[in-house]
Order: sequence, then structure tokens, then C-alpha cells
Amino acid sequence: MTEMLSSSLPTVDARIYPKGGLDVLSRDEVARLRATSEGGMHDLLRRCALAVLTSGSASDDPRAAGELYPHFDIQVLQQDRGICIDLLNAPAMAFVDGEIIRGVAELLFAVVRDLAYTAIEMGEHSNYDLDTSSGITNSVFGLLRNARILHPADPNLVVCWGGHSIGRDEYVYTKQAGYELGLRGLDICTGCGPGAMKGPMKGATIAHAKQRRRTTRYIGVTEPGIIAAESPNPIVNHLVIMPDIEKRLEAFVRIGHGIIVFPGGVGTAEEILYLLGILLREENRDLPFPLILTGPTIAAPYFEQIDRFIRLTLGEAAAARYEIVIGDTTAVARKMAQGIKRVREYRIAQKDSFFFNWALDVPLEFQQPFLPTHEAMAALDLHHGRKPHELAADLRRAFSGIVAGNVKEDGMRRIEAHGPFEIHGAKDMMDALDELLRAFVVQRRMKITGEYRPCYRVLA
Repeated sequence: MTEMLSSSLPTVDARIYPKGGLDVLSRDEVARLRATSEGGMHDLLRRCALAVLTSGSASDDPRAAGELYPHFDIQVLQQDRGICIDLLNAPAMAFVDGEIIRGVAELLFAVVRDLAYTAIEMGEHSNYDLDTSSGITNSVFGLLRNARILHPADPNLVVCWGGHSIGRDEYVYTKQAGYELGLRGLDICTGCGPGAMKGPMKGATIAHAKQRRRTTRYIGVTEPGIIAAESPNPIVNHLVIMPDIEKRLEAFVRIGHGIIVFPGGVGTAEEILYLLGILLREENRDLPFPLILTGPTIAAPYFEQIDRFIRLTLGEAAAARYEIVIGDTTAVARKMAQGIKRVREYRIAQKDSFFFNWALDVPLEFQQPFLPTHEAMAALDLHHGRKPHELAADLRRAFSGIVAGNVKEDGMRRIEAHGPFEIHGAKDMMDALDELLRAFVVQRRMKITGEYRPCYRVLA
């Protein structure tokens, strides 16, 4: 191993050998990962690998790591007895006394594993029918099973959503909530990044240690477009990279037994609208799915505004599917534990699995990848008179486009080339949307660092 100094920060060259589920890749998988020609995955592999090697980064600029480590490269090499990974000019922060940090190595192996699986199992000759709802759900199941996320144990997995850019009081609250959840034997799944995605995991680690729980899961679910802007926090011990945001969202609702929403920005709003749109379907009317929106007292106005927006756009039926709890992490944990108990009873009665929510009906409009071009954003139908779940699907796409314009490299390039996205709809709905987005900007929920420049215009 050789230590050297690049033009930016200290770097290390290293060769590492995966242990566990990544011992063997086919020659085709290795070739795809190494390919640098059109259709290859080398650039994607490089960006995702760099994100995990800078695990814990506070930046939400997807280009920042690449600019700090411009000469970084990764090569996956086939050997007679398995594979090895060569890291060239890798961030020295991922190493201690010449050895890669074990947790970082595990996340790096997860990157290679998931990208290889996506390239082969979901590529041109995929066995999954990605034009049908059931085919997409089967592909989500396959990705999660390959990542060893699915375990036939009693329901205890709480998905925690919330922003990467939150204030100190809100972060401390998420940590305390995670502590209360951990004391009750509940594991944590988040989007794997900083802020409200890290806090619950950090709190749960202390509680799990107090309860002497040796097998704990801190699952991070991400996707290639966002991992560079939200690098995995160091507590994540199970990482899975889904191919796109829609499969990432489906993974959350399929493996989670309940969801807690902490304060956040447009990404959190997207997640809320996704779940509510699904739960509003007649097919899911009787399905127990505990959903709690919570934060410290200082966040009460934030949730009041979210609640008003939901009632205006999706109606009272949508508001009936969640509960808002302010300033009481113990109550949140107790309610979630009780809700998950009802989930367990329902799944036993329905003979549904504990580890994957097959009974949840997720329609195709929530599964098909949305490419946020200027034309697609302008064409969203944000008017009254539509079925609530259909309106929720388009509202979700609107927020997804803003996320792309904020922190995803492809979206940022579109904004730089063609200016802000334009979002059209009913006047009262657009007024409420504009008010909500302006509040996110004022409260600094859009970006961690730097002055925020809106990537959107809201037009009635």
C-alpha cells in the first residue's frame, strides 16, 4: 500500500479482498463493472465507490468528492479463486494505519455487489418484466434478497425518513427517538445519509448496547443518483443500492413495518406523498401501516404546513392515515411498537411474510421511473378533480424533479443548460406548493452549504 498526496487531499493505493457474499462474480459481471465504453458501468461504479469511501461527508454537492479526489479510480479484477478490488488514489480518510476501515470495506463491497446484480439481472436480457407492476415488485424483491436484507424474523424494522439538512435541535430529537426505538428492540432503516437519516441509527446503537442486542440492523437504502450527495453515514451496516428512486421507495415500504417521518425538505415531502398515494388506494384501505410525523417543538410549524398541504391536495382521507406527535419521543416509540404489533397480527392472519410486504398494492404509476426533464415537469397534471392516489403520483413526481435539480448531477446539468423547471397547476394548489417550498428555502432545508438557487418556478 502506498500513501501519496494528490492535488487535493491525502490518498492511498490499496488492494482489498471481499469477504462473504461477494467472493465470486462471473467474468461477464466483472467485464461490465470494468467497462469504460458506452453502456459500461465503470463511471457509475467509481462515483458510488467514492461516496462510500468518503462516508460521513457533510457535503450535499454530488460533484464535491470528485473534485476533491480527481484521480481516484477503482478496478474489479477477476482471479482464479474469486475477485479483488484495486483502489487508486483513494481517500486516506477511509484507512487506519494502512488498513481500510472494516465498515467502509463492507459498504464498498455492497456497491460492487449491487451494481453487478443490476447490470446482469436487470439489464437488456433481464428475466424480470419491468413493464408490469408485479415484474417490478419481483425485481425489488430480487435486489433485496441478493443484498441479504430479507430475514424471516418477527417484524421490528422502522423506516425513518427526514432531511439531510436539519438543525441541531431536530438532529438531537431524531437521535433520542432512535434511542427510544432501540430500547424497544426495534431496528432502523433510513436513506443512509446524514441528518435525520443518521440520528435515529446513532440513538439506536446506544439503546441496543444497553439491551445487549448483538444482532442489530441499520439498513441504508439509496440509489446511484443520490448517493454522491448523501454518502452513507458510518453507522449503516447493511447498504443496498436500488437502480432508481422508484425502486428505492418501494423497497422502503416493502421491508418496513412502520414509518416515522422527521423534518426534512423536498425529498421527505416526496416520500410522504408516495406512501400516502399508495395507502389511499382502495386495495390498501384495511392494511395496517403505522405512520407517524414527529419532531421537536420547534418543528411544529413545519408539520402544520405539511398537514395543510396534504389536506388541500389529497383530502381528509389522506390526513387520517398518519398521526402527528410533537416533542415526545417516548410516545412516538410506544405508538410505533404498538402499530408494529398490529402489523404482525395482520400478517399472521393474512399468511403474509414478515420480511416483505407482498399484500401492499403498489400501482404501476408509482413504480415506473420518472425522468425529470423540463417537458415532463411542465406536463404534470396538478389539478383538483383527479383521484387522490393519481394526484399524489404527480405531486410525488414534482418533488422528485426538484430533488434532482437540487442534488442529482443529471438534474443539475439540465437546470444549468435550460434554466429552472416550470411546475403548473390549480392556483390554490400552486400557491400552497410555492409557500411550502419557500419555507424549505428559508429554513435551509434545501442545501447544507452555500446559497440556494431555486431549480424550479411555480406557475398557476
